[in-house]
Amino acid sequence: MNKKDYYLVTLIGFLVGFLVLLPLASAGVKITIFIVLVSVMGFSLFAPLALWWLKILSRFFPVLEQIGKFAAVGVLNTVLDFGVLNLLILATNIASGWSFSLFKAISFLVASANSYFWNKFWTFQSRTPANFKEYTRFFVFSLLGALINVGVASFLVNVVGPIGNFNFKIWANISALIAVLISLIWNFLTYRYIVFKKSDTSDYPQ
Repeated sequence: MNKKDYYLVTLIGFLVGFLVLLPLASAGVKITIFIVLVSVMGFSLFAPLALWWLKILSRFFPVLEQIGKFAAVGVLNTVLDFGVLNLLILATNIASGWSFSLFKAISFLVASANSYFWNKFWTFQSRTPANFKEYTRFFVFSLLGALINVGVASFLVNVVGPIGNFNFKIWANISALIAVLISLIWNFLTYRYIVFKKSDTSDYPQ
C-alpha cells in the first residue's frame, strides 16, 4: 500500500461525506452547514485511518488489504446508490410500488459503473486496459448482483412492508441497505475469483 492508496481512499471518504447527506435529507433530517462539515470531514479522516489499520492487519492476513479497498469502494457505491435513489424519491415523492423498483434499478446501475473502474484499477490492481471480454464478465455478474439487490429491496418494500413505526421513505432506505449488503458479498466473491482473477492471484497469496 502506498501514498496513492491513502489519497484515493481520502477522496472516497470526501465523496461519501457529501453523498450520505441525500438519504438523510430524504428521511426528513434538516441539513445544516455544521452537519455537512462534520460529515465530510469525519468520513475524510476516518477512511485513511481505517485503511491504515487494515494495512497493519494485512501483515498477518494479506487479503485484508484487498478487502479494505473493496469495502471503501463498496461504501462509495452504497452512498452513490442511495444518493441516486433518494434524488429520484425526492424529485417524485414516490417511495413504494413499481416506481421504487425502477428507481432502485437505476441507482444500482449507476453505482455498478462506478464500481467497475474503482475495483479494476484500484482494489484488484488490474494492469490490463479495460477490454470487452472482461467487461462482459463484469456486466453479467453485476447484472446478477443487480437482480439480487433489486429483488431483495423490492421484496422488503412491497411484500414485507414497513416494520414498526418506520414510514415508507425510511423503510425504503433500510430495505435498500439490506439489499446492498447481500449484493456486496456476491460482488466481492465473483469479482475476486472470476472477473479480476488474474490480477488477484498475481498480487495476493491464496
